[in-house]
Amino acid sequence: MALAALAWLATVPAVSAHVSVTPRESMQGATEKYTIRIPTEGKVATTSAEIEFPEGVIVEVVQAPVGWTYTVKRMDDRIVSLTVTANVKPGEFIEAAFVARNPRQGSEIVWTLRQRFADGSVSDWTKGPRGTYPTAVTRLTPRPAETR
Repeated sequence: MALAALAWLATVPAVSAHVSVTPRESMQGATEKYTIRIPTEGKVATTSAEIEFPEGVIVEVVQAPVGWTYTVKRMDDRIVSLTVTANVKPGEFIEAAFVARNPRQGSEIVWTLRQRFADGSVSDWTKGPRGTYPTAVTRLTPRPAETR
């Protein structure tokens, strides 16, 4: 039993180290500051990370770490994706942030996240053989009823 618990604890840092978006819970229609954490957990440096903003998410402000660059892709006036370009060495991480207005309806936001490495490989941290990764989902709670 203790050995199984130790084995489980050994995997926790690896799971939490993937590219992720926080907070993991917000409110429908709220304006929220989100943080993208971009770690390099392997032996090859990260060169960039991309996030796609689903329909209904309105990005208002983007913040990248000093010294790193970012580009946004727009469709009409809406920001639909953000790419942060950086040299994140193994064992290090950076954080970028954005402020967005959540959709007014729905129960979750599924963020599409991709991480690119110096050797040309790409990791998709959103969809896998077992479905959507929890690091790429923000649950949305309903807005409280307005009082009159």
